[in-house]
Amino acid sequence: MARVVVDVMPKPEILDPQGKAVLGALPRLGFDLVTDVRQGKRFELQVDGEITDAVLAEIEKVAGTLLSNPVIEDFEVHVEEHSVAEVAHEAGRA
Repeated sequence: MARVVVDVMPKPEILDPQGKAVLGALPRLGFDLVTDVRQGKRFELQVDGEITDAVLAEIEKVAGTLLSNPVIEDFEVHVEEHSVAEVAHEAGRA
């Protein structure tokens, strides 16, 4: 089983109040290195079988019609070996 990830972010020209709120909170918590924050969404999709160009084209359609708002958001589709949760789980066992 393969995993395809869709990362959705606000377009650069779109205001990001959630990102600005996080940016404003960081110095109050003692984190001074970050200069900007943009908040987005991540979708992990399980796909049966091999990831082909046709499968990726289908995922692109899903991302453009359901997972994102193309007027205000951009998205990227990529294949990933392990989910964030699996990596965190493995790190906890080490």
